[in-house]
Amino acid sequence: MAGKPVLHYFNARGKMECIRWLLAAAGVEFEEKFIESSEDLEKLRKDGNLMFEQVPLVEIDGMMLVQTRAILNYIATKYDLYGKDAKERALIDMYTEGIVDLSDMIMQLILCPPDQKEAKISLIKDRTKNRYLPAFEKVLKSHGQDHLVGNRLTRVDIHLLELLLYIEEFDSSLLAPFPLLKALKSRLSSLPNVKKFLQPGSQRKPPTDEKTIEKAKKVFNIK
Repeated sequence: MAGKPVLHYFNARGKMECIRWLLAAAGVEFEEKFIESSEDLEKLRKDGNLMFEQVPLVEIDGMMLVQTRAILNYIATKYDLYGKDAKERALIDMYTEGIVDLSDMIMQLILCPPDQKEAKISLIKDRTKNRYLPAFEKVLKSHGQDHLVGNRLTRVDIHLLELLLYIEEFDSSLLAPFPLLKALKSRLSSLPNVKKFLQPGSQRKPPTDEKTIEKAKKVFNIK
C-alpha cells in the first residue's frame, strides 16, 4: 500500500495551499516536510527532486510531482474530482483559471508597496464585486445545481470555497450580494472532510503576515 503523500514547501499558504485543500477534501491524509532554510531548498535541488528547481513538490504514488496545476490535475483525477467527461473538465479548468486569477491578486496584496496598496485594494474589490463573483453566481443560477459543474463535488468547488474564505478574510461584505455563493460556501463547509480541515489544529495555514514573508524571502533568497 502506498504511503501518504509528502508535501515539500515553506510553512505558509503560497502555491501549496490549494493542494492541501484538495487532498483534505478528498479525505487524503498527507505529511509535510517544511523548507526551513535555503539549505533545505538547495538539498532538494541537488538531489534531483525539483525538475524546474522550484517548489511546490509533492511525493505521491512513487512520483516527484512539481508544478501546481499538474499536481492538482493528478489529485483530482485520482480521487474522481475532475468531472465525468471532457466537456466537464473544460469547464472545471476554465472556472479554475478565473479563481486562480483573483486568488493571486488577494495573496499578492501583502507584497504590494505601501504607496500602491490603496489602489490595489480598490482594484481587488472592484474585480471581486463586478467580475469574478458575479460570473460564479451566474453559473450556479443558470443550471440550478448545488455545484459549479455537473451535480456533484469537483475540484473547482473546493478551489472556489478556498477563494470565498480568502475574500471573507479580506472584506466579508463583498459576499453579501451573492446568495447562491454564500449558500455554496455553507454547504461545502459542512462536508465532513472539509469541516475537519477548517477546524483549529488542522494542516490549513493561517493568513500570511509580513513576518512569514520575510522568512520566506530568506529561504528562497529573494531580495
